[in-house]
This record gives sequence, C-alpha cells and structure tokens, in this order.
Amino acid sequence: MTASSRPDWIAIGVFAVTSVALSWLVALPLWLRGSGLADPFLGLFAAAMMFTPTLGVLAALQVQRRTRGRRGARVVLRELGMWPLRPAARTVWTCVAVIIAAPLLVAVGLAVVAAVGVATFDLVGFSGFRETLEAAVPAGTPLPPLALLAAVQLATIPIGALINAPFAFGEELGWRGFLLPALRPLGVWPALLLSGAFWGLWHAPLILLGYNFLEPNAFGVLLMIVACVFFGILLGWTRLRTASVWPAVFAHGAFNASAGLGALVIAAGSATPSPVIAGPLGIVMWGVFAAVTVILVLTGQFRADRLDARLAPDPVRLDPSPSLPSPS
Repeated sequence: MTASSRPDWIAIGVFAVTSVALSWLVALPLWLRGSGLADPFLGLFAAAMMFTPTLGVLAALQVQRRTRGRRGARVVLRELGMWPLRPAARTVWTCVAVIIAAPLLVAVGLAVVAAVGVATFDLVGFSGFRETLEAAVPAGTPLPPLALLAAVQLATIPIGALINAPFAFGEELGWRGFLLPALRPLGVWPALLLSGAFWGLWHAPLILLGYNFLEPNAFGVLLMIVACVFFGILLGWTRLRTASVWPAVFAHGAFNASAGLGALVIAAGSATPSPVIAGPLGIVMWGVFAAVTVILVLTGQFRADRLDARLAPDPVRLDPSPSLPSPS
C-alpha cells in the first residue's frame, strides 16, 4: 500500500487537537462568566467557535507541507473541495437542492413529532407564535397577519442559508473539506462515521453547558455525537458525490436556518417537547436522517461509480521486487 493510500494520521491528529483545543479556548469565557446559555454573548462565542475547524485545517496543511512538500494553491483548493467546481452543473444544482431539502427534513421531523403526540402544532392560527410575539411587544400593539409573518419566515430560509454559509463554511472546511477525504482511505462508511462522530465531540464545550439538548453532561455529548453521525452521513454524501465542500456548506447553513420551525408552528398551550426527542437534532430527526440514508443506499447513491473518483483512495500498487543478479 502506498503512503498516499493510507490516512495521514499526523495531519489528522494535528487537525483534531487544534480544532478541539481552540473550540474550548473560544468557549472558555462562557464558562468563566458563569451565565451559561443565558450569557448575552452566547451567539457571538458560538459563531466564533465555528471557525476553529478552519484553523485546524490550516495547522494540518502546515504539517503536510513539511511531510509532502510544497503544493500549489490550486492543488490545496482542489483537495479541500473548494475549487474548481467540476462538474459545475452537478455541484450548483446539488447546492440548490440541499437548500430546499434541509427545511423539508425539519418539517418531516415536526410531522412525526405531531403524529406521535409529543407536541401539538397550529398551522392555521399560529397561536404559539402569536403568544411569543405578544410577549415581545408592548401590550395592545397590533400584529400583522400571522399567516403572512409565517410565510415570510419560511420564504427567508434560503436567505438564511446564504447568511449562515460563511459560518457553516468555517466548520465544513474542517469536517467535509479536510477530515472526510483524509479518512477516505479507510473506506466510505468508516470515513463518514468517524468524521461525523468527531464533529459531534467537537461541540462538547457548548453541549456541556446545556446547548441543543438541555443535557449539560456526558449524555448530552453522546446525543450530539449520534446526531452528527446521522446528519454527517448526508452532508458527507454530498461531498463524496460532487467532490465539492459547497453543498455541505449550504446544507449546513440551511438546516441551521430551519431549526426554529418548531417555534413557528407550535400551538398555544402545547407542552414544550423535550429537545432530546423533538429538537432539531433530537431522536425523531435521527430517524428522518436514517430514513433518507436508507433511501440513498437502496437507490445506489453510495455505489462507487456514483461517487466522485477524485475522493477515492489511490489503488494499491505493488512495487516490483528488485532484480537479483543471475548466478554465474
């Protein structure tokens, strides 16, 4: 087996240590200030944390520069899936498709939540949304038609995906740009599972404060790892299918922009569902991600001939044995 057909464990290790260490460093003020999720700067620190995987990639590239020699910018951009977009049409249309698909996946999850009776939704009067708005404005303030506001919220999800894209890129350059291809020599599924699991573990500084699941403990971290494995399979598939990181970037951004759909449609008086079960990355959504993955597998979307050959490991090459002198 050639060196290029094995994972570059040194570069992967540098990436992992750098991204995790920096994520804790960025989140440290949230711990030191003692306010946790109530900290007014939570969003700022969480956004800054999203760029730590990119810094991990830069550290890994420095290691590879020492071990693999200097590579041109075009080579590095191609290996990270940033440029060029070839085939361009497939990449662009995949980006468009995932921006549409992300809110649909969240909507399917909400439909399942309603079907099993975990929560009650109001798709006509948007009564829960109304209560939230009334609590946020002075008493007696007239509100515009709730259906119109809800339609605007839904229509702006693609815009939200674009706004979120720079932050999603900060993460995706690490997870799907660098780590997934770096692990690709292990095989498609090991690479998908390991990169997703590490993505989930990287969230620990926020999860241990109660972020996402309101479980500030090891159980919460485990929930995030499982969620990121399921979601990471789908994001990773877009990377393997197009050899580009951009579909994963826009899918990540669109999913984040869709995460508040539950608050938009929940009915007034409905019990607030547990985020462990019904949250955007809760157990119900695991089932949705898994169902889509099964569909992709059954339709042959993970077959080797459907995945971009540029992300396949080099074939094993056997070096010929040195010729021996003939006996005299």
